Amino acid sequence: MMRPRAGAASLALCLSAGAAWSAPITFNTALPVHEGGFVLREQLVFMKNADDPTPARRDMEVTGLVSVLGYGVSRDLALFGMLPYVDQRLDMRMGGQGITRSAAGFGDLTVLARYTAFESNAPGRTLRIAPFVGIKAPTGEDDARDRLGRLPQPVQPGTGSWDVLGGAVLTWQTLEFEIDGQLSYRANREARGFEAGDVMALDGSLQYRLWPRSLGAGVPAFLYGVIEANLVHAAKDRIDGHDDPNSGGTTLFITPGLQYVTRKWIVEAGVRIPVSQNLNGTALGNDYVATVGLRLNF
Repeated sequence: MMRPRAGAASLALCLSAGAAWSAPITFNTALPVHEGGFVLREQLVFMKNADDPTPARRDMEVTGLVSVLGYGVSRDLALFGMLPYVDQRLDMRMGGQGITRSAAGFGDLTVLARYTAFESNAPGRTLRIAPFVGIKAPTGEDDARDRLGRLPQPVQPGTGSWDVLGGAVLTWQTLEFEIDGQLSYRANREARGFEAGDVMALDGSLQYRLWPRSLGAGVPAFLYGVIEANLVHAAKDRIDGHDDPNSGGTTLFITPGLQYVTRKWIVEAGVRIPVSQNLNGTALGNDYVATVGLRLNF
């Protein structure tokens, strides 16, 4: 089964830095956090996974509030910490009866470092490339139970494993639009006999200024239209050392969205829609991911 928790995490890693600039909704940006400054991002995420090819009619819903805090250590180095609170519910049929498995709580903490390795600036535009590396600590509960016993792994708030992630992001920013691209990889480890499949993602984003159409003195805010594409490949999960044939696969998402940008804060909304899902076996497919977010620079 493709893991909803991974989707929620990936939505929170995008952090804009400067005032009055747009940024991707579903992934990172190479724009810096100013030295000694902070960026706080709160994202409310709702994920629906009900594309079930089996008679069990699995229907999984995940509601999460993802908090991300970034700090500018220097002009080139920024550190980020991300902590989600999730409420996960799985409805399905078993033995001719409907059952519900659910859990809520804080998930795993992710700490990330991003360094600007290349930049080229000119009047009205900038090009930056920033590699990043991070670690996910097992801070969330991973042994939650109900009257039926231990909850399935995808319903657990935490994974129980120490995982590592890394990649690089490129940003090309002008006064009228911004283009971002990211390549990332997350290597998952085993915990309690379960090892989620490693995840590789290729992301792209275009943010285009819709209003005002021409810049002038005294403009207090900007409205950007956003369109993003995310190609995500998850390897098969492993249970007690054996591959789970009904897990993993490749999905292409398209995310249309809007951002309202001021000098100190940004509000945004987007809907992540799977346009192609090539999953293994009876892995549960995704229907959509809706996101509403707020970013503050201080």
